[in-house]
Amino acid sequence: MLYREAGQFKTTYAQDMAMFPIRQDRIAFILLLALAFLVVPLLAKLQIWPFGGEYLLRAILIPFLILSLAAIGVNILVGYCGQISLGSGAFMAVGAYSAYKFGTGINIPLAWLGTAIVIPPLPVLPSILLGGLMAAFAGVLFGVPSLRIKGLYLAVATLAAQFFFDWVFLRVPWFTNYSSSGSVNAPALNFFGLTMNSPIERYFICLSFVTVFALLAKNLVRGNIGRQWMAIRDMDIAAELMGIRPLYAKLTAFAVSSFIVGVAGALWAFVYLGSWEPLAFSIDRSFQLLFMVIIGGLGSILGAFLGAAFILVLPILLDQVPHALGIPISVETVSLLVFIITGSLICYLLIVEPHGFARLWSTAKEKLRLWPYPY
Repeated sequence: MLYREAGQFKTTYAQDMAMFPIRQDRIAFILLLALAFLVVPLLAKLQIWPFGGEYLLRAILIPFLILSLAAIGVNILVGYCGQISLGSGAFMAVGAYSAYKFGTGINIPLAWLGTAIVIPPLPVLPSILLGGLMAAFAGVLFGVPSLRIKGLYLAVATLAAQFFFDWVFLRVPWFTNYSSSGSVNAPALNFFGLTMNSPIERYFICLSFVTVFALLAKNLVRGNIGRQWMAIRDMDIAAELMGIRPLYAKLTAFAVSSFIVGVAGALWAFVYLGSWEPLAFSIDRSFQLLFMVIIGGLGSILGAFLGAAFILVLPILLDQVPHALGIPISVETVSLLVFIITGSLICYLLIVEPHGFARLWSTAKEKLRLWPYPY
């Protein structure tokens, strides 16, 4: 119930704790879902770049959605809990290779017992979710040092996870079903008896995962555990004096973050790549996800999408500008200009608004709410 008293708007506690407490946010969310589920598939059928064709789905929207999901996981750990991590690419790899093993069957010989542990191949959906669980387990193991160290020292500790899993998936052939090159092929995308191979079907798979996990993350960070994460982020000693257990708060942040990142890694391997090798989840991927979170906005679910759009989509659009305007220019020069423009925009953004695009959007939204009386 909303009422006004002495020039002040007041709301109930339930309204303040709602996932979307402001009406314009609810309307914007519904319109965004309608755009993603209805309008984009229609535009994809048009052969007018950049609003049509398989290129829009395969090269832009599908990787954008998957990396946005991974950025949400990184933001939970870095933005909400304040634990710097450089091992996101490794946890994506754990999710991808674990999902691959569950999807193709597991055979662990126990020579000393004269038997073996055999798990038959699982459907794709359970394989992806179990891959996320294995990534969560790995995240908890490498999150234990966060109980003793923090800041750049913790970043170096999580960087060890990146190097460790890069070595494991490259040198231990069991994870790749004894492939000599280390590359593997994902099983068929069979969901509930339906094989989904077309770009539009793969797009809907990614969109469904991203929608569900984004809403779960949004609901999680506004609850009790989310408040514990933010208390640890702001001042861990004061949070501990208030009764918050750092062990529980930090390790749950690592577990939830790594689970989401692991699911994103499985989607990246199964839905986007189809076949991959350990280099697909190198340290460059970890830095890319961290930059998405910083540019998009720390401690913001929306910031994960904005950061992914800036890092992934904007360079593709800039690369097509000379061609659209009919400017004769070489490919090498265009690539160089894209790097220069993107880097300049990053510097300008971090100077003008260090809190990223999410803060800019929040400021614009507040001005829109007060319009036409901004003061």
